[in-house]
Amino acid sequence: MAKVDELDLKILSELSADASISVPKLSEKIKVNSSVVYSRIKRLVKKRLIERFTIVVNDQELGYQVKALIGLNMDSKKRDSIIDALFEIRGVREIAEVTGRFDILVTVYARELGEMHVIVSDSIGKIDGVISSESFLEMKTREKAMPYMPSK
Repeated sequence: MAKVDELDLKILSELSADASISVPKLSEKIKVNSSVVYSRIKRLVKKRLIERFTIVVNDQELGYQVKALIGLNMDSKKRDSIIDALFEIRGVREIAEVTGRFDILVTVYARELGEMHVIVSDSIGKIDGVISSESFLEMKTREKAMPYMPSK
């Protein structure tokens, strides 16, 4: 486990909230010299505490109004082919292998409920090796704004 201090946690927190913030603005916000912030970010990247800088796409503005988590039980001998087939389905964004009553959880986006029905019934349900599925439609999401707040 990499060693981090309070400054590293502040930088991670601010970058998690807005990865597009410039180093000068970030340094002003956390009240630390720009050169220190820049070198800390480089070190966090080198130590792989920051894997990449990315964007968050507004799926609703693109027309994807329905999001679901779909729990699947599957024939474990067909795991790889099932996962490959799932990633071929339009709308499938993420697959997580989990413990518990499901073997995997699949995150799926659709433009409307009818499209979600087709994805679940006609696409996922017909994959060889999928034994059963249970869908959970997302009604509202809340996110923690700054997950890496320094301890007080």
